[in-house]
Amino acid sequence: MAEEFFQGIGKIEYEGPDSKNPLAFKRYNPEELVEGKSMANHFRFAVAMWHTICSGGADMFGAPTRVMPWLTGSDEMEIARNKVLALFEFCQKLGVQFYCFHDRDAAPEGETFEETNAKLDEIVKLIAEQQERTGIKLLWGTACLFNHPRFMHGAATSCNADAFAYAGAQVAKAMEVAKTLGGQGYVLWGGREGYKSLLNTDMKRELDHLARFMHMVVDWKKNIGFEGQLYIEPKPMEPTKHQYDSDAAACYAFLQRYDLVEHFKLNIESNHATLAGHTFQHELEFAAANGILGSVDANRGDLLLGWDTDQFPTDIYETTLAMLTILKAGGFTTGGLNFDAHVARESIDPADLFHAHVGAMDTFARGLKIAAAIREDGVLDSFIKQRYSNWDSGIGADIEAGKVGFAELSKYIIEKGEPAANESGRVEMLEALINSYI
Repeated sequence: MAEEFFQGIGKIEYEGPDSKNPLAFKRYNPEELVEGKSMANHFRFAVAMWHTICSGGADMFGAPTRVMPWLTGSDEMEIARNKVLALFEFCQKLGVQFYCFHDRDAAPEGETFEETNAKLDEIVKLIAEQQERTGIKLLWGTACLFNHPRFMHGAATSCNADAFAYAGAQVAKAMEVAKTLGGQGYVLWGGREGYKSLLNTDMKRELDHLARFMHMVVDWKKNIGFEGQLYIEPKPMEPTKHQYDSDAAACYAFLQRYDLVEHFKLNIESNHATLAGHTFQHELEFAAANGILGSVDANRGDLLLGWDTDQFPTDIYETTLAMLTILKAGGFTTGGLNFDAHVARESIDPADLFHAHVGAMDTFARGLKIAAAIREDGVLDSFIKQRYSNWDSGIGADIEAGKVGFAELSKYIIEKGEPAANESGRVEMLEALINSYI
């Protein structure tokens, strides 16, 4: 029998809001129906292998601190196998049905590209066995195109054509792995697709190269028969000063400009939203409004720190607003909520991983139920409908239908005169309304 890495921790169960057990769900009941769908299906929670299993708590000022028994040993492939076993043990005990990972999370690089792929293939066999044993599925896969020095200038936007070629070969393999494992999606996360200085950058050429790379991804998806959804993950900065996929709007403009909209949706991250100067809800709303909301990295940032802190979500107000948008958009299909978050450097015990995930899942469960209650009462929807009601008939309806131009608007205003007085937006009332549900 394989070693138990999370000793002393059993299956996390739902015990209800009165429970004092820190390792029990108070709000997240996977079988509870909300708006006709179970909580488990609403969220499609996924464990992120990179932060949960691979990150030791190092930061730019200090060494790793976490106790991670699956990383002990000198044989890198044995460690890789242990990481997989730890991942599935964690998912089983937490009670989630999905996970996600980068290729380099699972297996180390070899001396050659062929050796690297062989190492990955060996670990993928073990992952497939664990999926079969547990029923846990791959939400999405991706490739790590940012850590190795070969990608110091970027991958698809690198000034080095050989780096672009290597990135393409690596993504091709990672997509094949996602298909082999029955992955429901594949994410393109441009960790270094941007610039430090425009003094040494040909921006148009780099954007064209990025688009060429994305078209190769689409072609490869068809070539290998991968049926999962393709995603782009917006990210504004860090480590570059500016990244081309800086927010949802920039991604959408890029997809439109290069005829890629029909092939990609967005994987929205809360922490990236705030670093871009937006709210999490804004990014979700923009993506939903344009039909490109696909999946979510569920985390939060520290508004006092200007980098990607990837903390676990604990803000009930934020998860309520997020779930209002997600429910309005129809919920997840191939996507879900993956916890792209790591525990604090001071949280060193394996049990802390469970505390973090349990707290985050409960926070989203509360947000879901509050959002559903708001939607059921219909007060917010009614207010918005009334606020835009003068667009439902008369000149407003004609504008939306494309029946009038400036000539007709000029005639209308000459006849009507000054517009009717504006009504209050009731911002404070609506904020108080949300608080009353929370």
